[in-house]
Amino acid sequence: MNSKKKVGFFANLKHDLPASLVVFLVALPLCLGIALASGAPLFSGVIAGIVGGLLVALLSGSPLGVSGPAAGLAVIVLTAIADLGNFEVFLFAVVIAGFFQLILGLLKAGVIGYYFPSAVIKGMLSGIGIIIILKQIPHAFGYDADYEGDLGFVQPDGQNTFSELFAMTDFITPGAILITLVALGIMILWEQPFIKSNKAFNWIQGPLLAVIAGITLNVVLTNTPLGLSADQAVSIPVAGSLGEFFSQFTFPDFSQWNNPDVYMIGLTIAVVASLETLLCVEATDKLDPHKRTTPTNRELIAQGVGNMVSGAIGGLPITQVIVRSSANIQSGGQTKASAFFHGILLLVSVMSIPRLLNLIPLASLAAILFVVGYKLAKPSLFKEMYKKGVTQFVPFMITIVGIVFTDLLIGIGLGMAVAVIQILWNNYKRPFH
Repeated sequence: MNSKKKVGFFANLKHDLPASLVVFLVALPLCLGIALASGAPLFSGVIAGIVGGLLVALLSGSPLGVSGPAAGLAVIVLTAIADLGNFEVFLFAVVIAGFFQLILGLLKAGVIGYYFPSAVIKGMLSGIGIIIILKQIPHAFGYDADYEGDLGFVQPDGQNTFSELFAMTDFITPGAILITLVALGIMILWEQPFIKSNKAFNWIQGPLLAVIAGITLNVVLTNTPLGLSADQAVSIPVAGSLGEFFSQFTFPDFSQWNNPDVYMIGLTIAVVASLETLLCVEATDKLDPHKRTTPTNRELIAQGVGNMVSGAIGGLPITQVIVRSSANIQSGGQTKASAFFHGILLLVSVMSIPRLLNLIPLASLAAILFVVGYKLAKPSLFKEMYKKGVTQFVPFMITIVGIVFTDLLIGIGLGMAVAVIQILWNNYKRPFH
């Protein structure tokens, strides 16, 4: 780590505040989309995002990681709610999951994170980058049948990642394409050196301008042939008063303390959430330009406390998530203050300006995520891994293919299996040292 770099919580606000705004813009639709896919109330995703920002960011030792609801848990949550009978009982399982994670952290189980091969982690980042781009193409064209944040190959709408690209051709919306092109043009312009080198633009983020342009076009195009429908924009539940806002918080049904299914589901969530978090921690640390190392045991403890609180007030399970974390890094975030302020932005905005947020087109957010995805899967990384030889390139590519055609954890598992086989084979060829 650069010893001259200021690392105090408020020492880098000129970088962290603009980054927190970008993370907020990316996180908001993902929180809602993952809640929708989980069969849970939409507000439960927002609660998880707020807790991940305000609480986990403070407790965690990760300088750049951002926590919130994860797409990888959506199927588990959907099944768990159905098996337990209602959402309140499921919330109790989330609290239990947090307790199990707390125990894992205290037992120093975070050491597992240090054994993921570098090639597999890089493959994970590139695979997620490719998935982000593929999943956002339909949203860019105005076809929003799949939920925001989906990373699985098989989709809840009956399509898969590739068949969705053909299905969208029957539902193309010219207004959405226009908004995407304008937003993408702004994003590309903001990546140019003459913009980055101008100090006047340090506090003005391209993603924010892209969203403002999207809102403006959405309003201007209303009642015209190019106008968007309500389901082509962010959809936050709107509370008419402060009391109505707080009524959206739900509390667990602790009367099910003697139900063994609650503990089994809690354990399942704890294991999967911990694995996703540790994978994300390793990936985020590799993206960190200052090469800082996150204490993994402390991270599990922070996630455990976060899940206990999220479940106690009606939120979905939380993990550290790579899409939001990479957006944070790419936007210039320097410390965990950016993750914390993104949580504040989520809380304040859903309380005070939900109607304005509901004017944000998903097409403009697609443009932002295109850039995030491209930076994760740059062609230069593929060339770099190829030059390192078969032992690095094969698990790298297997991980990418596995993630694109299955899901995150299966893809990582395939990459790990190949990497372990290569290690065993090399040891077999060299039995004596």
